[in-house]
Amino acid sequence: MRRTSVRVGGEAASYLTAGRGGPPVLLLHGTYWSRVWLPVVGRLAAAGLRPLAVDLPGLGRSGGELTPETAAVPALAEWVDRFAAALGLSGPVPVAGHDIGGAVAQHLLVHGRLEVDRLALVNSVLYDSWPAPHVARFGDPEVAAAATGGDLLAARRRAVASALAGAATEELIADYADPWTDPRVQRSWLALAAAADSRHTRDLVPALRRSAVPKLLVWGEDDAFEKVEYAERFAAEVPETTLVRIPGADHIPTENAPDRIADALARFFAG
Repeated sequence: MRRTSVRVGGEAASYLTAGRGGPPVLLLHGTYWSRVWLPVVGRLAAAGLRPLAVDLPGLGRSGGELTPETAAVPALAEWVDRFAAALGLSGPVPVAGHDIGGAVAQHLLVHGRLEVDRLALVNSVLYDSWPAPHVARFGDPEVAAAATGGDLLAARRRAVASALAGAATEELIADYADPWTDPRVQRSWLALAAAADSRHTRDLVPALRRSAVPKLLVWGEDDAFEKVEYAERFAAEVPETTLVRIPGADHIPTENAPDRIADALARFFAG
C-alpha cells in the first residue's frame, strides 16, 4: 500500500494504490476522501487488481482548489478522464464510486471519454437521494460564509462518526477528519456542497436503463440518507445490476465489512 501522485492540470493528484500490476480499477470518493477505500485497497491488490483510489482536486491529499463550477459532477468526471489519461490508462476500465463519487462514476459510464466496462456503486447517491441535509446546509451561501473553520471541522467529524457507525473510534474519526484542518480543503468541500445537485443523477437514469454494462451495488443497510431502498429501486430498474447488502453498516461500509466488500468487488471486477 502506498500513496503517490501524478500531475493533472499542473496540480498534484494524490492517490492510494497497492500491488505492482494487474488490471487497473478506479475508485472515486465523494464528500469524504480516498480514505473510504483504504480498507479494501490492499485486498483488491491481493486479488490481482491494480486499485487506484484518487483524491479529487482540492480534497484529501490532492492539490488545487475547487470552485462551485469545477466541483459539479460533469466537471469532476472530466477531471477523472484527465487523471486516467495522465496515468496512461486506455481501453475499458472498471470504476467504483462512493457517495457523490458514485454520481461521477455514473456520469463517466454515460458520458465520459474513458470506456467504463464495469460500474460498482457503494452507498452512492442515486436518483434524487442527495444532497443529504447536513451537506445541503453548507450549500447555502449565507451558512457557508458564516461558518468558521472550526464549525466545518466539527460538522465533518459528526458526519464521519455517524457514517462509520459501529466502526467509529476517536482515532479513526480523527484520521478521516484530518484533511478538513486545511483551509484550502475546507473551501473546496464548501464548493462541493454548493455544487451538489440531484439533477446530475436524475438526468442519467434513461441512459442507465439502456445500459448493458454490468453493475454492482454494495450497500450499508443502516444509511439514513442514501437509503437501501434507493439501491433496491436501481437494481429493479437498471439492467445487469446486482445488489449486495451489508447489515449493520452505515454510509462507509468498507470500515464495517472490508473482507466481504473487497471480495465482492474483486469478483465483480474480475468478471
